[in-house]
Amino acid sequence: MIERIATPSKTKEIIEQNAFYFKKNYGQNFLIDANVLQNMISAADISDQDFVLEIGPGIGSLTQFLAENAKNVVAVEIDDHLIPILKETVGGYDNLTIIHSDVLKLDLGKLIAEKNHGNPIKVAANLPYYITTPILMELLEKEYPITSITVMVQREVADRMQAAPGSKDYGALSVAVQFYSTPHPDFIVPPACFMPRPKVDSAVITLHIGQNHRPEVTDRAFFFRIVKSAFAQRRKTLVNTLSATAGLSCTKEELLSVLETLHLSPTVRGETLSVEQFASLANALYPYR
Repeated sequence: MIERIATPSKTKEIIEQNAFYFKKNYGQNFLIDANVLQNMISAADISDQDFVLEIGPGIGSLTQFLAENAKNVVAVEIDDHLIPILKETVGGYDNLTIIHSDVLKLDLGKLIAEKNHGNPIKVAANLPYYITTPILMELLEKEYPITSITVMVQREVADRMQAAPGSKDYGALSVAVQFYSTPHPDFIVPPACFMPRPKVDSAVITLHIGQNHRPEVTDRAFFFRIVKSAFAQRRKTLVNTLSATAGLSCTKEELLSVLETLHLSPTVRGETLSVEQFASLANALYPYR
């Protein structure tokens, strides 16, 4: 059996041998618990038929498990100091391609077309806390051929992604994630599973794409503008916050009339609206854009 990277002793050895130092601006925390990684493989439902994109492989802890379970893996790493380490730790897998790049600057559509002939892929990643949302929105908004995204993120972010209307965690991120996918919480990961230890719990969550019944919207950009405005001032009523931030060419009376048509209370707050209700609201307000 190949030696596991994801142990405290092996991770420490790799770090010391390569004189590697953690960079705060990259939010680097390496997993040192093989059981967590095996559970991620199960959560992502990785099989020998899957093409997997990994974002931020680090020293290859998750990469090793992906390469041993998937058909093909492409790992995208931004830190140039980690590229030679990855070639040393996981470079022996012939079904693995390591790419040195910022994933937000990479043409993922072209990559998927070249590496997997445009066929659907899965995404698996231990995402840095500081850039979780931009990466997720890039993957969701561009609508690449992705069937699922299984990521380890800050627990608070995972809670927000799956939050229900009316809860304290429900916000613009909740609506965006649930518009494009169906989130499924997998499991919690404590700080002790990482090196160095983060200050908060992490969580693994899977976003299933294409399994949700996405509501029809007249204009997607306008829909998200309404969502963002609705949460701009959470404690205000929807009428007041939309009047102040959405840039609509209508009066409060006209806004109230739209709410009445949609069977919504005149004092309703944005934080209580479902994704479907936001879609109906945006469609009704579209003539006032």
